[in-house]
Amino acid sequence: MNLPIIDDSNEPALSPDIIPVGCAVSVRVPASSANLGPGYDSLGLALAHYDDLTITRTESGLTFEVTGEGADKVPQDASHQVVKAMQTAWKAVGLLELPGLHIKAHNRIPHSRGMGSSASAIVAGVTAANGLLPEELRLDDDAVLQLCSGMEGHPDNVAPSLYGQLVVSYAEDGGWHCLPIAAHDRVLPVVAIPDYEVPTKIARGLIPETVPHREAAINSGRAALLTQAVSTYPDFLLPATSDLLHQPYRAVAMKPSAALVSALRGQGYAAVISGAGPTVMVLANGKEERASVLDAIERLTSTSDINEYESSPISWRVLPVDIDTEGVMLTHEE
Repeated sequence: MNLPIIDDSNEPALSPDIIPVGCAVSVRVPASSANLGPGYDSLGLALAHYDDLTITRTESGLTFEVTGEGADKVPQDASHQVVKAMQTAWKAVGLLELPGLHIKAHNRIPHSRGMGSSASAIVAGVTAANGLLPEELRLDDDAVLQLCSGMEGHPDNVAPSLYGQLVVSYAEDGGWHCLPIAAHDRVLPVVAIPDYEVPTKIARGLIPETVPHREAAINSGRAALLTQAVSTYPDFLLPATSDLLHQPYRAVAMKPSAALVSALRGQGYAAVISGAGPTVMVLANGKEERASVLDAIERLTSTSDINEYESSPISWRVLPVDIDTEGVMLTHEE
């Protein structure tokens, strides 16, 4: 599908007055983990770890209340990712002037850790902007996917945040498409979040332009297996999460995370780098294995090659999380 385009020279711009002062929406948007090992830029999993926002139309201006992750770092002006996403959505329907807004956000998704914080902000902004519009002007689901994916550059994080579950994404005919797949109830993620950051731009820059055909073929098979392992056959999670396409090349930028993945996989656990890292995610097969994974991570993160980054000590926040099954949720406030 092509994005809706407004020809500013021929179409009159909509007035911000189409959104009444006092109109408000709340949005809950899940984190996501992309790639899951071999599914580079094509597979993503929604995680039940959420950012919550309430956005209110005001008379004028742009004001913020931000708490939680990154509260002291995120910009509190029109360059905020949520505001940029709202502007993109409104521009698509012809609303070119930013109305007065108050944005209250409580962030739980860590920034620059490979848990889809940028994609979640985009999804939250587009969803909120769409919900504030009169019903007859709202974008349909496909247009929302195209806008969010276009802003992020690909859909592997935005699609899980939009729809929940495991999502396979692909490009065709100039647009993005995706297929959500229900996960088996025995697949229980654990995330280990270190307190150091690796910018996605740096992580992407480490991947070579070409890879050997044999490695690409192996990855293709593992990615196909992974959809079956997550949805139906969790006993195959360990081989299904094996990757040769991107994680080995990125390891130099996140040595503690790469060492933790290697150690966990050596013990039989389906560990991967979450997205561009440096968070490590394990897909445990059942509650007993998840408990064992938590114990293993506690032991392993006490070793020197895993608790130091560039000669400085690091700490790990370890969270058992469920798979989100609903995707982004919008509520109109009274």
